[in-house]
Amino acid sequence: MNTKREFHSTGKGEVKDKYSNCAGKYDSFNAGLEFIGLRKFRKNLVRQASGKVLEVAAGTGVNFEYYRSISALTAVDLSPQMLKIALQRAGKLDLVIEVSEMDAENLEFPDQYFDTVVSCLSTCTFTDPVKALKEMNRVCRSDGRILLLEHGRSDNCWLSRIQDRTAKKWAEMVACHWNRDTMEIIRQSGLSVFEVRKHWLGIVNVIIAVPNKMN
Repeated sequence: MNTKREFHSTGKGEVKDKYSNCAGKYDSFNAGLEFIGLRKFRKNLVRQASGKVLEVAAGTGVNFEYYRSISALTAVDLSPQMLKIALQRAGKLDLVIEVSEMDAENLEFPDQYFDTVVSCLSTCTFTDPVKALKEMNRVCRSDGRILLLEHGRSDNCWLSRIQDRTAKKWAEMVACHWNRDTMEIIRQSGLSVFEVRKHWLGIVNVIIAVPNKMN
């Protein structure tokens, strides 16, 4: 992560409060982005999950409908209000799920406990995204996969400059650091990237990674 582009450090309490306050409007806020492509990216990625699955920063549970060949699903998030909506969604889908209010940077699970770890649009909100990814690496089996859908700093110079200029104000409003360098964060975390697909001028990255137990 290029610290020169980190204009604002959002504390965990602030992140929790902001997402708890907007929980009821979160899906509506993102509806346009979901319609023009995010839904498709989610679907194609999440359907690759298998076995015992952990979803980190699950939010309102928008990924739940896309899980297929899994044996168990655990969802964690920092905001209890977001998890309340996620549970309601799971009920409508007749999906058996375990949810817990939990900090992604301190996952309360044993080493190598899950076959697949999923996280979408979350590294922008973590106080320490490298630590959070290291935790995902720790709880994933050595032969498992970590599936990430993330957004960050564009590959387009003009657009990335706009992101940099507005990053502090945006983070203060919604606790989202939209100019973070996603691939650099993953590199620092030590995860081994198996596949990455970039969309929307490099803003959106669909990533399949494998654990690195030497990390």
